[in-house]
Amino acid sequence: VQLQASGGGLVQPGDSLRLSCAASGRTLSTYSASWFRQAPGKEREFVAAIWRRQGSTYYADSVKGRFTIFRDNAKNTVYLQMNSLKPEDTAVYYCAADEHTILSSVRDIRGYDNWGQGTLVTVSS
Repeated sequence: VQLQASGGGLVQPGDSLRLSCAASGRTLSTYSASWFRQAPGKEREFVAAIWRRQGSTYYADSVKGRFTIFRDNAKNTVYLQMNSLKPEDTAVYYCAADEHTILSSVRDIRGYDNWGQGTLVTVSS
């Protein structure tokens, strides 16, 4: 599966933004999908995931209650709705997907073989 991330941009603190991860080549509905982010000088970290079974969702504590991951199977796309953005949310955001991710690995970079290019989100006043 090929993944194309989009939707990043420059926003002010408190604003909202929706990232999209469009898939091609395979049906994304049978995959676990996730968003990770990498801030300058920091390691890539887990943000949110939707597991291939049951559609269960998982979030990093830092974004819980503000971000929502969901999929639109008709569009073969996974989204990350980001509300109440903070300057510390500034990072390059990457989407990832894998059809074999096990539950214990949904928050792990190693749980995903397919990655999209990053999209930059900058939160600044």
